[in-house]
Amino acid sequence: MFISGIKIKSNNNRIRKTIVVYLLLALVAVAVNLIYGFFGHGVRAAAMTWMFLYPLLGGALGYLLIGRYLAFITRFVVYRMGYNSYNSGLAALTVGSFLKGILEIAGTNSPYLIIFFFLGWVAVGIGLMVFGFLAVTNQRLLKTEKRMKKTEETVIRE
Repeated sequence: MFISGIKIKSNNNRIRKTIVVYLLLALVAVAVNLIYGFFGHGVRAAAMTWMFLYPLLGGALGYLLIGRYLAFITRFVVYRMGYNSYNSGLAALTVGSFLKGILEIAGTNSPYLIIFFFLGWVAVGIGLMVFGFLAVTNQRLLKTEKRMKKTEETVIRE
């Protein structure tokens, strides 16, 4: 990567905020399912019941793993493109699942639902490819950071 493509500041706080937002979105998805089930006279749809998994597993767990093991990739400007694509994909999958649940409860179907899932998975895939590209191509940066951290610890001990 070029020097101009690196941000010096770490984004650990931003990752924590993203995790919290996705946990809240998972709770909102559960609440929406319960409220909709209450007003739907007890009729439930699997797509709506399990829609909370997209923000919980894809969002909160995904960013927890990134923050834990790949935090160095957040320093690169290109990371933002993957971040936006990944989040948009998760949003499309969650909304698609919600709409599919509504239509299942109503007893109908729509040929347009496949667009939500197709574009959602494509956007998630693009985001993951960007994250993977940054992780693979910048392993040298990670090794240098680890060496610097060990050196700092040695200097502090002395």
